[in-house]
Amino acid sequence: MKARSNPYILCALALVLASCQQAPPPPPPKPEPINPVGEVSLIRADEAPTEDLLFDIGVMVFTAENRAGARAELGDWIFDEIIQKETMFLPHLLKDTLEESNQWGAIRVLPDTDPSMDLLVSGAILNSDGHDLQLQVKAEDSTGRVWFDKIYSDAAVAEDYPEATRFGAGNRFDAINFVDPYEDLYEKIANDLLEYRELQPPLELQNINLVADLAYAIDLAPESFSDTLSTDEQGYMKVNILPAENDPMIARVADMRYRHHLFIDTVDEYYQTLYDDIQPAYVLWRRYSIDQILEEEAALLDAATNDYGRSNGFLSLSQRYDRYKWSKIFEQEFTLLASGFNNETAPAILELNEQVHGLNGTMEQQYRQWRGILRRLFELETGIEN
Repeated sequence: MKARSNPYILCALALVLASCQQAPPPPPPKPEPINPVGEVSLIRADEAPTEDLLFDIGVMVFTAENRAGARAELGDWIFDEIIQKETMFLPHLLKDTLEESNQWGAIRVLPDTDPSMDLLVSGAILNSDGHDLQLQVKAEDSTGRVWFDKIYSDAAVAEDYPEATRFGAGNRFDAINFVDPYEDLYEKIANDLLEYRELQPPLELQNINLVADLAYAIDLAPESFSDTLSTDEQGYMKVNILPAENDPMIARVADMRYRHHLFIDTVDEYYQTLYDDIQPAYVLWRRYSIDQILEEEAALLDAATNDYGRSNGFLSLSQRYDRYKWSKIFEQEFTLLASGFNNETAPAILELNEQVHGLNGTMEQQYRQWRGILRRLFELETGIEN
């Protein structure tokens, strides 16, 4: 005796699928496709460059646009919170790559612009989902000359997330041997910085160092040093007057700069600690994210290449419903994982913002307070009010 289809089940499934096919809110527009950087080999120096090429680099905390507003979907705030953590996490990866190249001076992750740096690198996260990473990166030297301002893109595949990233109680995360899936992107940025530096004439490179020294002096005591720099016809800063080498004010500025660099070294160490604390949870979340993306792509391909995807029979309805059901379960797990990631990393962010004793607020606010303290200390030691 043949089994008969229950018409009530068919109607219920049809209603479910009809509701599932309603158009969802439009997602935020993704950036225009950019060719991935491909395979890149970092250009490393066997020996450190000469002193005139050892530029101090500040890699500023990145920015990212929130998916807020009318177009935001339920739960988007969870993923926006992850992106905001990425703004502090990804700069550290770029810093590590620049240090590995052995082509530069001191490299630090900073919460804000810094007049004592020879070169500042800023970035904006355009897209980051575990599969694709797009960054808008800008490099600008102390004279105000922009070395480049461009978009870098790289794509990861499942093989970039080995089974070792599915760590748990019995499988600890191996941070030492883990290779970031977007390592090529950071190496491309480092190589571009080196290429630009090598194209500059020696006098231009020397000017970058001198301008950085004087820009910091002006930041401490504008009334005393404002005439040392001027702007040329192209809008770049240039040295106007060089103070005498035996000027006691210059010696005090050098002393203040040394103290300032000790502070930002401490700030950089806190970002290092934040990176270490967040990395295991972040890698797990990113692995789960690419799993979801690849699963969705496979489902779309499956629907387009199988007859049941276009059939109106009971088998078609059942299989579509099963796919919908599991996709929803997967989506809920993904959202829970993202929420868990935020909860797990929250103490690290809190510790980052509470580490500098005697200062308060976020790390960026503490950084500005410190610069104000140094200005006041300089005034007290020199007796010059600015």
